[in-house]
Amino acid sequence: MSAQKTPRRGIVSAIAGLIGFSVLSGVLVTAMVAPALAVTGITATSTIGIFDGLPDYLEIDQQPERNAIYAQYTGGGNVDGYLQIATIYDQNRQEVAYDEISPYVVDAVVAGEDRRFFDHGGVDLTSLMRAAVGNFVSSGIESGASTLTMQLVKNTYISEAESLESEDERSAAYLAATSQSFDRKLKEMKLAIGLEKRYTKKEILTAYLNIANFGNATYGIQAAAQRYYSVDAKDLNLEQSASLIAIVQEPSVRNLADAENYAANQERRDVILFAMLDVGSIDREQYDEALAIQVDDESVDRSAPNNGCTSAYQYAKWFCDYVVKSVPDFEFLGDTVEERNENWKKGGYSLYTTLDLDAQIPAQQATWKYAPNDETAFQLGSATSTVESGTGRVLVMAENKLFNDTADGGGAESTAVNYNTSYDYGGSSGFQPGSTYKVFTLIEWLIQGNGIYDRLEGTARTMQGSQFYNSCYGSSSEPVNFKNNAGESGIYTVAEGTAESINGIFFSMASQLDQCNIMNVATDLGVERADGEELESYPSSIIGTNDVTPLSMASAYAAIGAEGLWCEPIIIDKAVDASNKDLGGQESNCRQAISASVAATTAFVLTEVLNRGNAAYSDPNDGIPIFGKTGTTDGAVHTWMASGTTRYGTATWVGNISGFQNISQLYYEGVDGYKLRHYITKATDTALNIRYPGSALPEPDSSLLTGSGTEVPDLSLQTLEQAKSVLESLGFEFNDGGEVDSELPEGQVVKTNPVAGTQSAAGATVTVYTSKGNKVEIPDAVGDGKSNDFGTAQGILSSSGFSNVNQSCEEVDPGDPSVGMVTASSPSAGSLEKTSTTVTLTVAQDSPCP
Repeated sequence: MSAQKTPRRGIVSAIAGLIGFSVLSGVLVTAMVAPALAVTGITATSTIGIFDGLPDYLEIDQQPERNAIYAQYTGGGNVDGYLQIATIYDQNRQEVAYDEISPYVVDAVVAGEDRRFFDHGGVDLTSLMRAAVGNFVSSGIESGASTLTMQLVKNTYISEAESLESEDERSAAYLAATSQSFDRKLKEMKLAIGLEKRYTKKEILTAYLNIANFGNATYGIQAAAQRYYSVDAKDLNLEQSASLIAIVQEPSVRNLADAENYAANQERRDVILFAMLDVGSIDREQYDEALAIQVDDESVDRSAPNNGCTSAYQYAKWFCDYVVKSVPDFEFLGDTVEERNENWKKGGYSLYTTLDLDAQIPAQQATWKYAPNDETAFQLGSATSTVESGTGRVLVMAENKLFNDTADGGGAESTAVNYNTSYDYGGSSGFQPGSTYKVFTLIEWLIQGNGIYDRLEGTARTMQGSQFYNSCYGSSSEPVNFKNNAGESGIYTVAEGTAESINGIFFSMASQLDQCNIMNVATDLGVERADGEELESYPSSIIGTNDVTPLSMASAYAAIGAEGLWCEPIIIDKAVDASNKDLGGQESNCRQAISASVAATTAFVLTEVLNRGNAAYSDPNDGIPIFGKTGTTDGAVHTWMASGTTRYGTATWVGNISGFQNISQLYYEGVDGYKLRHYITKATDTALNIRYPGSALPEPDSSLLTGSGTEVPDLSLQTLEQAKSVLESLGFEFNDGGEVDSELPEGQVVKTNPVAGTQSAAGATVTVYTSKGNKVEIPDAVGDGKSNDFGTAQGILSSSGFSNVNQSCEEVDPGDPSVGMVTASSPSAGSLEKTSTTVTLTVAQDSPCP
């Protein structure tokens, strides 16, 4: 049997490899410095992030780590007033210092991976020569005698490759970092020597254990200990340490996330245990005890991965998602969006947010209770946001659906769309706010110097588009039809029309305002369409037809409570990086959107809303002054409640995610559909008032109570045409109220509504009533009560037109001079009555009256 021939090309390659490694060995003997001398003068820090300036071409930055998100909380489990609500990472890693790692891990990795680690200077010449011989025999580069230091270099490049943006870039970089080539090995060796010259063995070993891949997207010994054994790295025992180090050579087939890998892991673990015995790290008894423990479900104690907002604290998942989607806005992460995204991906940040779980938990619980996410008859949605007045800090963000952004979606109870935010920050298309949007017309009304006690026409009617001036887009030519929810009609003050949410009052106000200005008021107060487009300013927009976000509405109502100071919503109070450096947080970005006097007067009007109808169910009734506005769209497709104090603004929406179910027809937890929003608002605001108790609301501006309107003139004795001319010249709308009974000559003005002297806004309707001329003064038919009998008195009445005369009797004493005479009349003489009125005459008699 002839010997197998080695191909000529393989022989040449093998010889080249052997010569190359041999020559390299000689070079390295000269280049390397004894480890003890290499670190002379270098202070060991044993802290996270130590390799931020490596020599010899390699610069190892902080490795990708976990990001942690915290919320304020005073309940159990809080640390210094905060509770961690989420862990976010690109690579599941938490760097630890050398003294936070179990000694068994150190012994296992040295014995199993590089037993001469503490003796060589980065490259193990003995292993190198053995590898050279092996490569000659195999006719290739199959072994590179990698030391732990060399593996650290390799893992650093792999980590950098995995952090690249595109798949093509990642693949190319990964191939370069792992290719079996002489050039790559040479580079690894040179860089390893450089590391050894600058850093201590402990520092290198710590860096290796923090960067190593332990499979299943788990990096570093701390994450591996928590993932596979539910303990910290410092608490790992012997067999656990050996099992984890067994993973590093073949992470995909030896990790402990899958029971199918147990056998392969145990096989390698046992090799490591023997190596530890062989080098004297453990004794025979320890070895035997560890060897006897099987790698199985009993010894492995996995913790479920907790990466991402789907795995976040159950009451804060929507806020978590908002934080993650806001990363490009966080200036403390970098100067550019690209830098911020890259730094967040690298990780190691602790974000201390504005979310207050003491209010968030009650808000979320009430949302789940009164807007159940398991409703299947239609797509029921609900969202609540609260923004702190004067800062913009977001305190509450609740939603009825469960957050789930996984591929399977989590079913009908779940969604990945955040209904509180805009499309860019959560995928929502927004919802019509109904009458909660009316507040912006009220504010513009006050800005223009009008008053809350001005009286306007509130009757449902059809108006012309030309009556609504719009300096931005021009007036519409289309008719404007509107109804009132409760069929209200007549004249109301602005304050009363707001409290009762009468559409007619707001269309009357808007017809005297610039529609563009109303839109600008809403914009200045932070209201935004969910699609990012400019707010619409059609006449119908005044009663809430823009698709807006609850978060932006909450910020607007917060500004009213803050004396007109609007603050952009912010969510980060403080950020700390991996080196424990305080980076600050998001600074408040505020502007005076409306004057303090207008804000105070607006709040004054809105306090009455909570004394009316269903809105009263929103009031915590805890003594904290509160204001608010309800909102219901046509067909009750969407229902809202917006409320505020001097400390915060809250906006709650309950409605159709899509579709047209009438919310008023619902009934959950003993609560009818119209009240669902109010029960959620009350639970939220009650909790907020404990943590953020508001103070007394400022007094309204006295000049904005009556405004700069005009008094209704006294039109008495004028004709209808004269009255109309006078009213229209003063800017009032004229309305003929018809004729009424009066003693005045027919056609003369009898009265007006509002009455003369009433302060009313320009454009207010004044109803004029004219006389029928049908009232006459009743003549004196009684005289002295002793002279006119019934016939005489009847004749006196008849001569004045009163033909309906009745007689009644009054008994008097015999001999009384009034016997047989009229002693009284009803109505009495001098009364003004219609001639058709029946007049009763009383006649005295000295016998009993029948």
